[in-house]
Amino acid sequence: MLFPKDCYTKVGSFYKFFCTFVAYMCMNSENIIIEDNLHRLGSEEFRHCIAHVLCQAGRYTFEYNGENFVLEAGQTMIIPYQQFIEVVVPSPYLQATCIYLTPEYAEYCTPRSNYGIRGALALFANPIMLLTEKQFAQLQYDFEQIKRRLTDTTHAFQEEVLHSAVQMLILDYFDIHTSLFGQQKITFQDNDLMVRFMALLEQEEYVQHREVGYYADKLFVSAKHLSEVCKQVSGRNALFWINRFTTIHIRKLLQQKTHSITSLTDLFGFSSTAYFSRFVQQHLGVSPSAFYQ
Repeated sequence: MLFPKDCYTKVGSFYKFFCTFVAYMCMNSENIIIEDNLHRLGSEEFRHCIAHVLCQAGRYTFEYNGENFVLEAGQTMIIPYQQFIEVVVPSPYLQATCIYLTPEYAEYCTPRSNYGIRGALALFANPIMLLTEKQFAQLQYDFEQIKRRLTDTTHAFQEEVLHSAVQMLILDYFDIHTSLFGQQKITFQDNDLMVRFMALLEQEEYVQHREVGYYADKLFVSAKHLSEVCKQVSGRNALFWINRFTTIHIRKLLQQKTHSITSLTDLFGFSSTAYFSRFVQQHLGVSPSAFYQ
């Protein structure tokens, strides 16, 4: 018996969702990690995880995206790109809890909403959120619920209640972020385009490709449309985000001093060391040679 074509599509979509659901249900120990310290924040081990931090006491000074930040008691932060954390200085009396989520599990637990990408982009610029006493208490409750559900293996529906607990945390973060930065209407189509664009950047496509047209072609839109959507969703055009990811990566390698200027020029596909030096000077405010002095 043959079914309509769209029926196969729907069945296939359901089957894909079901397989994904089963996979995530069997992998919570890998998808969620909770620690009552920040020792592994920014480590290579959790490089691709999204870190949710709640600070109960002390302070945590760090550098993120080339900017200096201080997380203090009663505040929270979300670090979506841990590879950009540097120069960490925790205070002796720091007390903080961190929940690490893999991006796949975080997406699975996030309700269908077009707010997530806007929040993520704002956190890229400033990961710290100031909290009211009520908001802090709510997040503390959410953190405790996730910890309790994760360890309660006797619950017959542990996977489902854990999923609900993580979803509640994400929604409470959405609410806090909205109270700080307001709401903005973004279509699901624009949200999806921005998500896919950022995914290409996270895959370090910018190392060899820094033209907006390259990303537009891969996303099957025009360069103009991509920049317009980026501007509407994030307040910045597409070229800004390409250069931002590139600059942070270059800065980190310059600080490590493991590559010569010539090798970095070749690695990032610049036509000459002079062009590379101009790019660094323009975006970092200093010449590459300054990092080797």
